[in-house]
Amino acid sequence: MAGDDGDWWFCLKHMKVEHGAGCPGKDRMGPYKTEGEAADALAIARERNEAWRRQNED
Repeated sequence: MAGDDGDWWFCLKHMKVEHGAGCPGKDRMGPYKTEGEAADALAIARERNEAWRRQNED
């Protein structure tokens, strides 16, 4: 993949990390600073959703 310039995305259509221009924004999560963060996009979203759910229960 290209260099680490902070333009990493996770494509929900293809279920893979993309760098720079790629699929339309409606199909992507990001941007992320690193390839690793983009690869963890679904886990990050799951953790945030769970934290928000717990916060709303209080």
